[in-house]
Amino acid sequence: MSAQPRDADPVEHVDALVVGSGFGGSVAAFRFASAGRQVVVFERGRAYPPGSFARTPAQLGKAFWDPSEALYGLYDAWSFAGLEGVVSSGLGGGSLIYANVLLRKDPEWFVHDSPVPGGGYENWPFSREDLDPHYDAVAAMLTPTPYPYQDTLKTRAMEECAEALGLECQRPPLAVSFSPTPHAPPGRGLPLLPAPYGNVHGAGRQTCTLCGECDLGCNTGAKNTLDHTYLSAAARHGADLRTLHEVRGFRPLPGGGYEVRYVVHHDDGEGRSTRELPERVVHCSRLVLAAGTFGTTFLLLRSRASLPGLSRRLGTRFSGNGDLLTLLLGAQTAQGAGRPVDGSVGPVITSAIRVPDRVDGGTGRGYYVEDAGYPAFANWLIETGQLRSLGRRAARLAFRMLKDRVTRSQASNVSSALAGAVGDGRLSSCSLPLLGMGRDVPDGVMSLHDGRLAVDWTLSTSTGYFTALRHTMEDLGGVLGATFSDNPLWWAKRVITVHPLGGAPVGRHPGEGVCDPYGEVFGFPGLHVLDGSAMPGPVGANPAFTIAALADRACDRILSGAGAATVQAASRQAAPAGARS
Repeated sequence: MSAQPRDADPVEHVDALVVGSGFGGSVAAFRFASAGRQVVVFERGRAYPPGSFARTPAQLGKAFWDPSEALYGLYDAWSFAGLEGVVSSGLGGGSLIYANVLLRKDPEWFVHDSPVPGGGYENWPFSREDLDPHYDAVAAMLTPTPYPYQDTLKTRAMEECAEALGLECQRPPLAVSFSPTPHAPPGRGLPLLPAPYGNVHGAGRQTCTLCGECDLGCNTGAKNTLDHTYLSAAARHGADLRTLHEVRGFRPLPGGGYEVRYVVHHDDGEGRSTRELPERVVHCSRLVLAAGTFGTTFLLLRSRASLPGLSRRLGTRFSGNGDLLTLLLGAQTAQGAGRPVDGSVGPVITSAIRVPDRVDGGTGRGYYVEDAGYPAFANWLIETGQLRSLGRRAARLAFRMLKDRVTRSQASNVSSALAGAVGDGRLSSCSLPLLGMGRDVPDGVMSLHDGRLAVDWTLSTSTGYFTALRHTMEDLGGVLGATFSDNPLWWAKRVITVHPLGGAPVGRHPGEGVCDPYGEVFGFPGLHVLDGSAMPGPVGANPAFTIAALADRACDRILSGAGAATVQAASRQAAPAGARS
């Protein structure tokens, strides 16, 4: 990770500048660097080697991203009308906090001309067949494998529920190292052999310890995150990875290429207002925007005045990928006793139940329901959060000890009384979060309000989808004898998404999308959008794999020399009068 040139130096020029290091940006950086191109990656966040992710309350309090408040942490939380969003800020992007699932988008879910309320259509200008070779290429780097353990209670519970309800259940490929070598048996906390391309952190890694901390950042390095894989391989080929570099805007240069304005945050982050940071400039022949749905769309909206003729579809097709988090409480056996499902054992997600769409045999919009594990320390929060029950147990212990003192009892062993005060842990051990995602309606609109990003999205147009999803989750709870519970946001008609998509969608022509089917912006040669914002609708499954495959497909075209779309080519593809938009 190189030092930034001094302000007095001439303007730096690079061949390819990649903004963001998530699933699109990391793939692009590796593909360009391995082809011998000069590549610079700007990542606004820090690098996070194994062992550096926050765990204590003091650490977690500083683990959020807001440079205006001198916060340079991992989690970037957003709040909009109708939904909340949580994304990542760090070298490796969303891979640092995602749940490792690499599912391919279902073939039939690449829909064409699916109507969207308010006008327009969801149209995917490429197919599963187009992406399959690129899914394969990404899998070769991230080496996903299904969850291998057979005795994990939450996994067995999900599989049992699916069988009882006649639903399809699978153990999806996870980008996690469970074994020290590809063909060795799984084992916890075993040292991993270094990859042939090295590691940008220079730190050792271990196999998965089943601690349920994937979404907080993996402190053992068991997750095959982008910093350990694509970015390390890109750096081996000469890519220049620059952390704490945040882009503010860009414009086309008269002779071709782009001028990009950015700031460099300081490592200490102590009290330095972002307004005090000097803006710097770099020129590039090719600019790849991969700052995530919120980041990339925000940059395009801020730079719109410098991009005459940019498609009017900018900001459209926003979707939360149908994300919904719920909770099953108190799973029971047939005899009514607590049935452990141990949601804190295993990686966050180990299984996925698929409900088909109307386009492939279902009756509505399709979706997935996955187990959503959590860190073991959350068990203590769950148990101690039951203040009434905790108070009763503590009172019984205090009464027992007081009685012994008053009566001068010789029963000096109070172990059973202490055990009773701690409780049996039934609430935490018998409860399981569920994460749903699928084909919600991509009719959200992103815009700027007073210079800030805004999203206009509501539950109303996706009511049928969310109703069906919640019914399936309730049915799973019924099989387990558990009580179904919505998260509190649901009653405020809000959801929280960790998979925001859209804003700069691909399309067949500028009347349908901002970018062509390969992510190149119509009318702006050498400007590419290769992240979740390019999705023209929900992926349905966990979207990371599809974003990476789209980026790999785009790089094939760019490196073949066919990736310089021209204004003339864009106009030839322009929508005919009266075409759907």
